[in-house]
Amino acid sequence: MSQDLPAIVTGPLSPAQQTSLINIVRRAARTEILPRFRGLSTGQIATKSGPHDLVTEADTAAEAMIARGLARMFPGATIIGEEAAATDPSLRGKAAEAELAFIIDPVDGTWNFAHGLGAFGVILAATRYGRPVFGLIYDPLADDYVIADESGPARHVTATGRDTRLTMSGGGPVAQLDGYVHINHMAKPAQRLLAPLLPEFARTGALRCSAHEYRMAALGHTDFILSGTLNPWDHAAGVLICQRAGGVAKMLDGADYTIAREEGYLLSAANEATWDAVARVLAPLQEAAPAAG
Repeated sequence: MSQDLPAIVTGPLSPAQQTSLINIVRRAARTEILPRFRGLSTGQIATKSGPHDLVTEADTAAEAMIARGLARMFPGATIIGEEAAATDPSLRGKAAEAELAFIIDPVDGTWNFAHGLGAFGVILAATRYGRPVFGLIYDPLADDYVIADESGPARHVTATGRDTRLTMSGGGPVAQLDGYVHINHMAKPAQRLLAPLLPEFARTGALRCSAHEYRMAALGHTDFILSGTLNPWDHAAGVLICQRAGGVAKMLDGADYTIAREEGYLLSAANEATWDAVARVLAPLQEAAPAAG
């Protein structure tokens, strides 16, 4: 990586810089993630906030490698990863206030990864004063990615180099909509309000992996995503990618999404009409706190 890049990049990331970011993520996946997939011992898996909140050696090693590469490219930027933020929660606030911040989820879908399921990915986002300006979601097994920046369309790039512009689904009547709903990450009162609403939709579920949920939405394969846990490493990249694919992603109360928001419900949907229709169904949620204790 070049040592001549400015400490803070004030404009959009250049194509060359984006290519370098892709290469950093790809190298970390090949070096630290894929060799450990389906090869972890019990001693290489630990819990954080609870039995379903896992961290593995792949998470910590990949995060450290990506962070080192970012620091060399952008020495003045704020860099946080999910695992570093678990140790020092103040990093999240620093990133929200930073002129340029990079946010790393080294293995999104760690529960899947630790149990040998292939639905995991690497997420990298860049933000300016909390607003997403670059998003990358990389699938190590397929060696492909979805990507967007603040000025261009969202794209899907395959391992063979095919580069396709992304478009969200066309949406439709509520009864025909498919969505991902993170009900199990919500507080019990919110779950009790939300559960009776879900039959209004054609189908709802969750993949235990924001990377693949946002990827599916951006590829037009699902109509909406609802989350009440606002970890920026899960959402910053996906929000921007969905928006640049023609979708609408904002808080259920109508506010714009920024990584400074720590409470509330984040709804991403295929288009404005679909967002409005889903939000009307979900309006009772506003009565309950979203995050589980």
